[in-house]
Amino acid sequence: MYAIIRSGGRQYRAEVGQEFDVERLPYQENESFVITDILLVGSGEATVIGSPTVEGASVSVTVTKQLKGDKVIVFRYRQRTNYRRRTGHRQFYTRLRIDAINA
Repeated sequence: MYAIIRSGGRQYRAEVGQEFDVERLPYQENESFVITDILLVGSGEATVIGSPTVEGASVSVTVTKQLKGDKVIVFRYRQRTNYRRRTGHRQFYTRLRIDAINA
């Protein structure tokens, strides 16, 4: 069984036991919560597509880690004017583990 969930404006395919990173959520490590923004639930032959979400479906998740992503370098340059600016950015992420899919 799998579900397509929406978190932070992005969509993720979730299966039980899977871990993936989403944009930062305001939960502590080892804290559990329920995601109710489920767009699709599929299992074998049967697939339920929501419009826009599936009624009564939910996914139970546990926060395993709060982390920062890889550094992205932003380099601005204008030729012949001696203008160079180098800045960096690291995005915050939350790693989730899927515990159960309730449809």
